[in-house]
Amino acid sequence: MCRNPSIPDLRVGTADDDSRAAPFIADLAERYPELTVCTTAIANAIARLTACFAAGGTLLLCGNGGSAADADHIAAELVKGFERRRPLPEDVAGRLEAAHRQLGPRLRAGLAGGLPAISLAAHGAFLTAHINDADPLLVFAQGVLAYGRAGDVLMCLSTSGDSPNVVAAAATARALGITVIAITAGAGGALRDVSDVVVAVPASGAAAVQELHVPVYHTLCRAVEAAFWEV
Repeated sequence: MCRNPSIPDLRVGTADDDSRAAPFIADLAERYPELTVCTTAIANAIARLTACFAAGGTLLLCGNGGSAADADHIAAELVKGFERRRPLPEDVAGRLEAAHRQLGPRLRAGLAGGLPAISLAAHGAFLTAHINDADPLLVFAQGVLAYGRAGDVLMCLSTSGDSPNVVAAAATARALGITVIAITAGAGGALRDVSDVVVAVPASGAAAVQELHVPVYHTLCRAVEAAFWEV
């Protein structure tokens, strides 16, 4: 894969170094003790995401309704700075400054390192066209087929784990050599059988599940960002 030039090398250790994620997972468990049962899966998800970005891969995300909003939310936290400054590597900053006489200094000063994350739920024209013209069940699967490459990660958000269009996307991803991380609840539903990592929060009902999904994915974003950038 072609590595994003705005992402520096990993700060410490290797892509599967659990010690890097430990402080963020400990903080999550302290603030949300009920999520302690998910910490092993969360650590695994952090390692998979970090390895993906370090190798030049992309995170794809999908979900319906509130989970679609969560997919957009996660992408926003990763594409721009979340909790940390993300200074550009000097060679990239220099090329940006030289790219335009007036705008160059602003590009250099105003742009930050970004982790490539695409919400498949955000493309209104494509979504409506596919639902109208083709098989609506396969709307996210088509996005995975178009954007995904082996070594990428697909994050599937579903409060039940049984959303058919999300399960279809996960099955497509697995066929293409894309790692699947499911953020769901309970026993994991049908997503469990087509996912590499399942973070199933101990709650029932859409509102309660989604309330616990937020601290889970914020922890993922915090830990992955910290793997590449200092405070």
